[in-house]
Parts: sequence; C-alpha cells; structure tokens
Amino acid sequence: MTGKAIVMTDQANIDRGSTFASEIEADKAHRRKARTAKPLRRLAPFVLAYPGLLAAFTVFLFLASALTLTLPAAFRLVVDCGFGGASDSAACTNFTLGTDLSAYFVGGIIVALLLGMVSALRYYFISRLGERVIADIRKTVYDHLLNLSPTFYAQTRTGEVLSRLTTDTTLIQTVIGSSISIALRTTATTSGALILMVIVSWKLSLLVLALGPLIILPVMAFGRRIQRLSRSSQDSLANASARASESLRAIETVQAFTREPEERANFAGAVEQTYGVALRRIRVRASMTAIIFSFILAGLIAVLWFGAVQVKGGAITPGAMTQFVMYAFVAISGVSMLTETYAEVMRAAGATERLMEILAATPDIKAPSNPRQLPKPIRGRIAFESVDFYYPARPEAAALKGVSFQVEPGQTVALVGPSGAGKSTMFQLLLRLYDPQAGSVQVDNIDIRELDPSALREGLSIVQQNAPLFGGSAAENIRFGRSNASDEDMIAAAKAANAHDFIMALPDGYDTQLGEAATTLSGGQRQRLAIARAILREAPILLLDEATSALDSESERAIQDAFERLSADRTTIVIAHRLATVLKADKIAVMEDGHIVDQGTHAELLERGGLYARFVELQFGMQT
Repeated sequence: MTGKAIVMTDQANIDRGSTFASEIEADKAHRRKARTAKPLRRLAPFVLAYPGLLAAFTVFLFLASALTLTLPAAFRLVVDCGFGGASDSAACTNFTLGTDLSAYFVGGIIVALLLGMVSALRYYFISRLGERVIADIRKTVYDHLLNLSPTFYAQTRTGEVLSRLTTDTTLIQTVIGSSISIALRTTATTSGALILMVIVSWKLSLLVLALGPLIILPVMAFGRRIQRLSRSSQDSLANASARASESLRAIETVQAFTREPEERANFAGAVEQTYGVALRRIRVRASMTAIIFSFILAGLIAVLWFGAVQVKGGAITPGAMTQFVMYAFVAISGVSMLTETYAEVMRAAGATERLMEILAATPDIKAPSNPRQLPKPIRGRIAFESVDFYYPARPEAAALKGVSFQVEPGQTVALVGPSGAGKSTMFQLLLRLYDPQAGSVQVDNIDIRELDPSALREGLSIVQQNAPLFGGSAAENIRFGRSNASDEDMIAAAKAANAHDFIMALPDGYDTQLGEAATTLSGGQRQRLAIARAILREAPILLLDEATSALDSESERAIQDAFERLSADRTTIVIAHRLATVLKADKIAVMEDGHIVDQGTHAELLERGGLYARFVELQFGMQT
C-alpha cells in the first residue's frame, strides 16, 4: 500500500469516526427524553407468554398478603383477651380460649409458618418468571441484532450494544424478578391495611391518610429526576464500556504506539463521568429518603399521640390500638418501600426504552415477501449492471459509480486497483450487506434484491483480509463454514488450506482452544484457518479478499495450488495485489475511484498500458 493510500485511508477512518461519534451523541440526547414508566408496557408480551407462572405468582401473592394482614388481628386478641385487658368484650366472648396465652401464640406461629411457606412460593414463581422473561428478551434482542445491517453498527458502537444486552437486561431482571413482586405485594398489603385501619378506627385513619400527600409528592418530584440521572448513568457506563472494548481488542496496536497513558486517561475520564452521574443520582435519592422518612416518622408519632389519648379516654381498647398501629406500620412501611421500588422501576423503564430502541431498529436488507429461488445447482454467473453506491455514513461520496461488470460461470476474475477504489465494496454488495442506490447486482440473471439474503449467502464463501476468527477450538473455527461437516471433510479442508500441519503441532491438535479472536496464532496461521473455513463451505461462488496477504511465499504457493483446484468448478472473484494471483485470472478488472477503468487479461492490459501497467510496475517492480 502506498503512503498516499495509507493517509487517505486514515483520513477516511477519522472522518467516519467523527460521523459515528456525532450520531451516537445525537442518539444519547434522544434517549434522555424518557420521563415515565410507559416503556415497561413493552415487556407485557414477554411476561404474558407464561400465564401459568404468572397465575401461580398471583395466587401466592394474595395468600401472602392475606396472612400478613391476619397477624395484627391475632395480636389484638392476645392483648385484649389473653392479657385480660378487655376480657369481657364482645370480641373475647366469641372465643373460648380464655386466658390461655399458649393457644393464641400457637395460632400465631401457625400463621407465621404458613406466611413463610407462601412467601417462599411467591418468590420462587416471580423469580423464575423474571429469569425466563430476561432470557427471552436477551435472545430476542440478540436475534434481532444479528439481522441488523452493517449501517446500524456503523452508527452504534459495539460496546454500547453489549451494554444494552447485559447491563440493561440485568436492570429489567431486577424489576421483574424482585421490584415488581415487592411492589405488587406491598400494594396488596397496603391497600388491605388501609381498609382495616378504617374499620378499626376511622379517626386515626384520617390522620394517617393525611400523611399521604407528604410522601407521594416528593416521590413524584424526585422520581423523574432519578430516572433522568439513571438513564444518563447507563449511557456513561455504555460509553466507558465501548472505550474499553475498543482498546482491549486492539491491545497490540495500543502498546505498539505506546498509547497506554492516553487510553488510561480516556477510560478514566469515562469512568469518572459515570461516577459523577451516579453520585448525583445518589444525592437526589438520599434527599428524597430524608424528606420522606422525616415526614413519616413525625406523622406516625403524632398519630400514636392521638391514639394514646383515645385509649386513655376509653374510646378504643389497647388491643384495637395495637392492631391499628400494626396496620399503620404495614401501610406506611409499604408506601416507603414503594418509593424505593419506584426509583428501581424508573431505572428499568430507562433500560427497557434502550432495549426497545434496538428492537425498533429495522434492517436495511430484508427478504422480499415472495423471494425468488436460485437455480439448483447455482451456476455462478455474476453481473453488475450500472451500479451506483454510496455508504450511508458517507452519502456525499460515491463508492461505486456506473459499474458494469460480468463474470461467467467457472471464471476466475481479479479486481485490482488502489485502496479505496471500491473492490471490497463490490463484495459487500454481492453479499447483499448493502443495496445499491442505482443499478442492480445479479446472480444467475436474478436481481439479488429478489432473493432471500440467507439463501443468497449460502451460495457464497468469502475469505477476508485479516479474516476475523472466534474464541474456541481450531475445529470450531473451521466448522464455522459448515457446522455439520464431518471430521474427514474438516481435516481435508485444513490440508487444502495448508493448515493441517500447524494445527497438529498445537497442544491438543484440532481441539486446542485458541483464545479470543484466535490471538494465540500468528497472522498467517489465522489466515489459513479462514481459508480452510471457506473451503469447507463448498459454495459455488468464492470471494477472496487479499486471502494470501498474510502468508509467506512457501505457504502462498501451497494456497495458490489449493485455490486453483477449488476454482476449477467455481466462480471466483479475487481482490489481489500479488502478481501470482493476477496472472492466473481469466479476466482482470482495473478499478479506480469507484469506476472500472479497464478489463482484460494480464497480457492485454499490459499491452494497452495505463493504470494497470503502472500498477504492475509500482507494486511488483517489474514490467511483464
């Protein structure tokens, strides 16, 4: 690659990075507009998919609430009847237990045991439902992510997407498996306690109810602020995760350019920003807690004061007062618990909104409602007809302009030209990762927009420059090309790619774990695994993007022999800079600035001179 080409590529990356950064910031600004818990409604289909678990939880929820409300009534009997404080009252007359305190307490123990059992079952069913729902949400989001076009990933960093898939789903899991359960249980017991409080003493109940606005108004005021700060905290965390992910995946580059201090500073800045937002949220929540608890305790003491006066005057029995205080405690603590739950629900609402934004994103590439079928077997004729294409991130710069190009079945065609000429773009269009803005791309005389993208891609196999591999074994990486391949086919593909010998030299052979992105292998070894993966796929159309760029001369010669055997009955398009690949091609297309400026054999193009002749002279230092 020439120095000029490197500079142009770097500048393009800088421009693209600036565009992506501005789009991410715009997306963040949009997402901060959420103010309510309405996004949680979008979770309903996931929850309602399990009516049995939901019904079981509901039954045990109400049983737990009913048993909780039974305890204060039992304590009233203990005080009024068991202690003899009001043994001649009508309530005590209906019970024949007299002053035998043991019977009262045995009854209370039975209720407590039942309450413990019912509460455990309530927790089991709601926790199981929460885990099941979150598992479904994660699978649904990930399935959708796999269907989204490259345009989406150009506008949203992978680290942010992973943050949504992990951190945000964990927040939702907490709400569904815990907070919602607490909220529903508290709502049921608080409502029941309020009703029973009125029955016991309507005067004391009015005093307690007067505390309601003092609790609810601060909750509403502070809750919205907490939600905004929670959303901002999640965004900051996603930004920090994205930054760390980028640096760690390119750790060799970071270290080679001694960028560790700058990367540490960048990540530290992102983490400190996350901490600052979290600290503001904690302060707001602490202020809300202080105000609410102060009002609750002061109000409760005032109610107890009034109740003590009522007991002293004989207007209410000590047992009834005990019962009322217990119901008041249940109600007020329930409201307090709801305030805590409300903050968690608001956080989950923000997380849900972020996930639903992913699910709302539509792929640019879709299968038609009635897709056409490629012939079987696929012949492999490829045609580009007057194709114009602009990348969505760079709509002002044409990547391809008026490209017309044909490849006949079984031909091997080489694409040559400087970096940025549009060679890899043609592969992306042929794979239908993007659609052209004008013209058409055809396979076997069918416009690929009329095909199901998956069916189209099953007929193609690609070896990319610096092809990405995956964590796992050597065998798993090769079988990525065809998961159901036999061991014999896999080993044959490895041998054809000149990879078998180095694989067998690994500690566990084909079962050796290669680490994330197979970074334990050299660049040439990784490339040979990628070539073996493509060979194993046995697709009728083979795309090679600088497939031998990372190989030494001896390995390249072996791979070239393998490619010649593979290409014998396949249509092959090669992006090549090396003369050995170009010489074997049936046809060479010369590209420059998104145009095909010349086509022909190696000898024909050299004879005509022009860009190809200069390319051969500059790149290979020879004129043939």
